[in-house]
Amino acid sequence: MTPTATTSRPSTSSRAAIAGRGMSRAAFQHTLDSAKRTILLREIAMLAIDSFRLNKVRFALTALGMVIGSASLILVVTIGLTGKQYAMKLLENIGPNMVEVEYAGGSSSSVGEYRNDLLTIDDERVVDSQVPAIAASSPMLEMHDRVSFGGGNAKDVLVLGVSPQYREVRHLIVTAGRFFDDTDEATHAKAAVVTMPFATQMFGSPDAAINKTFVLRGMPITIVGTFKESVSTFGMSEVADQTILIPYSVARYFTGTDKVKQIFFSIRDKNDIPFATKDILKIIQSRHQPNSVYTANTLVEILRVAGQIADGLTVMLLLLAAVTLAVGGVGIMNIMLANVRSRIREIGIRKALGATAREIKLQFLMEAVFISLAGGIVGAILGMAPPLGARFFTAYKVPISPWSVVIALVTSVLVGVIFGTLPATRAAQLDPVESLKYE
Repeated sequence: MTPTATTSRPSTSSRAAIAGRGMSRAAFQHTLDSAKRTILLREIAMLAIDSFRLNKVRFALTALGMVIGSASLILVVTIGLTGKQYAMKLLENIGPNMVEVEYAGGSSSSVGEYRNDLLTIDDERVVDSQVPAIAASSPMLEMHDRVSFGGGNAKDVLVLGVSPQYREVRHLIVTAGRFFDDTDEATHAKAAVVTMPFATQMFGSPDAAINKTFVLRGMPITIVGTFKESVSTFGMSEVADQTILIPYSVARYFTGTDKVKQIFFSIRDKNDIPFATKDILKIIQSRHQPNSVYTANTLVEILRVAGQIADGLTVMLLLLAAVTLAVGGVGIMNIMLANVRSRIREIGIRKALGATAREIKLQFLMEAVFISLAGGIVGAILGMAPPLGARFFTAYKVPISPWSVVIALVTSVLVGVIFGTLPATRAAQLDPVESLKYE
């Protein structure tokens, strides 16, 4: 037990010398009070440390709840950020900067007659030339037809007429062979790429489908490659399992018109998507009838909603981690109450030597904060170990939030203050006479 430190009173000559150097009485008193508080806090901190040294096991077990709670909080944030990053990456693989424009309806002719005012290939060319933010674009001509592979083997498939840039816009992955290029488009080459499920079903494997020929409306077309989407869209995109892609210039032969079902645009910078989308719709609308309606679909809103869902799940998990911290706080309060009970005589001696109720309360409150903060620091180290280990020893870039560490440590201090107040107040309110009689 360390006695309360006392501070000697400066002599009259010392105070006069200080005043002579320009320090006012109020400033001197403020400096003196600050020095007293510093000495008092240092003494109380040393008392708390001495108490921990005498009860190492109890201290460690009490801090264990805070260790688990703080580590859980940091790991929950890391898991939430990792899940959010993974989900956003999957969505972005569909085409993060893609703008999909299509005709949504509206009459475009005289009274008594109705005609669809569909998009045209000229719409794509004009938009490309007038919107600098566009990196790539592709029309899409859709046909549902029956193709034959010889020997009476025929199959109903979805045929899409697209440009070579469609691969870039939609982030398609070529799994075998190649994708048709600008030369194939310009020369109207009878080339096609097919989906992996289609190639596997018809030929046994993607590699076996290369250079195979099928007939579409009497025209022989050669398969030059197979492809798949970067991420499965579960049938929610224009690409189905049984899909064949052919150059738009070839598909146009079968329709005899420049009209297309959709036009896909890829924007260079995702920050330009809202402005580029408005410009695209404005240009297209100006080229068609005023009452025709066109829509532009992007992933911006989907990505925003997905981010909100991930953040909501993270908050829910954080609430569970907060429950663990609260349980750890209750453990600190119980141990501190037992600590007060076992040190009643010590409290009486300190009060007899001149310690005030405020100093006694501050001592036990500081002990509770030390226990909580120590557990928070150890928990923060343990919580940061898995993501840091994954970053250093694997190829995975697990996201790390420094704010989660700050929040964990601040929360640890708050838990110590909140749950340490009751034991500290009870210790401060003990009667010194009765405390000295306590056995």
